[in-house]
Amino acid sequence: MPSRPGKSEHNGLLDDTSKAIIEQLQQDGRRAYGAIGKAVGLSEAAVRQRVQKLIDNGIIQIVAVTDPTEVGFARQAMIGIRATGDLEPISDALAEMDEVDYVVITAGSFDLIVEVVCESDEHLLEVLSKRIRSIPGVTSTESFVYLRLRKQTYSWGVR
Repeated sequence: MPSRPGKSEHNGLLDDTSKAIIEQLQQDGRRAYGAIGKAVGLSEAAVRQRVQKLIDNGIIQIVAVTDPTEVGFARQAMIGIRATGDLEPISDALAEMDEVDYVVITAGSFDLIVEVVCESDEHLLEVLSKRIRSIPGVTSTESFVYLRLRKQTYSWGVR
């Protein structure tokens, strides 16, 4: 897996103009580069080049965000995981699973937290029992099954 640049390596990419481009894309990920250029004072070509650099450096992704229940995934859950030993190989194994869309190493009562999207309760049980709990180092899990999604946003701006 290629390493991602650290924060200090991103500083050159995140000047005020790049931050303004990011804010424009957070408002509408399909906004035309020409329109973004007018808003931030750059040419369409310059915006295109900056956006590509931001994507290439892992600072932004441009994707369609769906409601999982509307595209065939009836069950979502957050799973708190307690583990022993090095957490990096465990987080790598979790990140490789198609059903896992979020992995974070945490401080607190859980060592890792993952979000999973599954087709059914049976699918969730299989992912949890046969795959997550079988990862070496995983000692216990606690599941938080989603009943209703009330808010999900990705437009927190930039600093």
